[in-house]
Amino acid sequence: MTVKVLILYYSKHGSVAKLADKIAIGVQQAGAEAILRSVQPLDPAEQPHHPVISEQELIECDALIVGSPVRFGVMAAPLKAFWDQTSQAWIRGNLIDKPAGVFTSSGSMHGGNESTLLGMMLPLLHHGMLLCGLPYSEPALNQTNQGGTPYGPSHVSGMTGDKTFSRDEQTLCLAFGQRIARITQQLTTGVSR
Repeated sequence: MTVKVLILYYSKHGSVAKLADKIAIGVQQAGAEAILRSVQPLDPAEQPHHPVISEQELIECDALIVGSPVRFGVMAAPLKAFWDQTSQAWIRGNLIDKPAGVFTSSGSMHGGNESTLLGMMLPLLHHGMLLCGLPYSEPALNQTNQGGTPYGPSHVSGMTGDKTFSRDEQTLCLAFGQRIARITQQLTTGVSR
């Protein structure tokens, strides 16, 4: 049985979408199915990078990885608006005991990456999910001088979005996707790889 890892995010300028794509590769490398979805933008003129999530896709996922750009140290409003509409899934307990993780991007090194990651974990905890981060056994976590935290992958895009992904940022995205896919497979099948 192939497990489904839903990678759900909001990205206005593309950095978070690039993180999502890289995490999806890690998920696939571990033998799981990566499903990339966006939340509905608040600006009707905005075009999401991937299809907008349906309630059924949220309910049916085996694991969930959530991403947002930093907005004054917290998740962006479209992602918050999405969570505000998940009361029925919460009442039914649809996400209880499923693995989950978070990722983000900011314009500057100290632009609020860690506070945004921690804040994005709160709805996941309220839904009863099992949080996964990045362990320090990942060498890139110790050597990165851009993005990357034990709370989840991050990217420092620069104030104009011109910074490319560092090798460490990419490595951590792949490792994160692989880790959540492996944990999900272990929980779902009872077999470790």
